[in-house]
Amino acid sequence: MNVGDAAERSGLPAKTIRYYEEIGLIAPARASNGYRDYSGDDIHRLAFLCRARNLGFSIDDCRQLMALYQDRSRASHDVREIAAAHVSAIEAKVRELQSMRSTLQKLIHACHGDDRPDCPILDDIAGAAEGNRAPTA
Repeated sequence: MNVGDAAERSGLPAKTIRYYEEIGLIAPARASNGYRDYSGDDIHRLAFLCRARNLGFSIDDCRQLMALYQDRSRASHDVREIAAAHVSAIEAKVRELQSMRSTLQKLIHACHGDDRPDCPILDDIAGAAEGNRAPTA
């Protein structure tokens, strides 16, 4: 089947499928005319990648998970280790987002939201930007 059919069946855009081929995640056969020819197994692998990416796994994680999925002699603890590391990264991101939300909520509360030009939100952003500047010589 062609890339359009593969996209429809796997739930991935054709552009993503081509990208996955470019980086070596999938390798569909080529028909005699040179066009990609996706098999049922290719669609299954693409759907697997779609689900893994929807769960937030990186391309590198997907590569490892795909290799483990295809290796019937795999040890499940290898898969578990990848998933546990991903959960730890998600938890760190959640903490970071909660901190951002808390800071923004405090700034919003401090802002009068009226016609005056002074704005604690902008003052805080400008102060943070100044704190991140490299010293000038």
